[in-house]
Amino acid sequence: MFEIRYALESDKAFWLTHDEHISENELLLKIRDRRGYIISDEDKTIGVLRYNLFLDIIPFLTMIYLDESYRGKGFGRQAMLFWEHEMCELGYKMIMTSTQVDEGAQHFYRKLGYKDRGSLFLDNTPFEQPQEMFMLKIF
Repeated sequence: MFEIRYALESDKAFWLTHDEHISENELLLKIRDRRGYIISDEDKTIGVLRYNLFLDIIPFLTMIYLDESYRGKGFGRQAMLFWEHEMCELGYKMIMTSTQVDEGAQHFYRKLGYKDRGSLFLDNTPFEQPQEMFMLKIF
């Protein structure tokens, strides 16, 4: 059975094994501020979701990860809908996310109603990567 809950310090080992983009200290802040979630199925931890606030006012999904064997089965969609509902309940009027243009996640987000709204080029920087596209959804 699908479940999503706030991350706890006891989830740290699973999280850090699957999220190479966050430091342990930053993860502890996400846990403290309730901006990190654990995704489970049948009491098995299968993924994580985290966000921050862009410009201190817009919830910005910065990571959703599911174990490969759980992808394409509706778990990501359920987690996103849960998060979107929670952001709406907290009074936010808009949410956002981003993904690299060479990743398939953009199609997932578009199916959920996100609209392309810009991009960032990080070439010739310490964070070299393909173009990052930003997507918004208004409630």
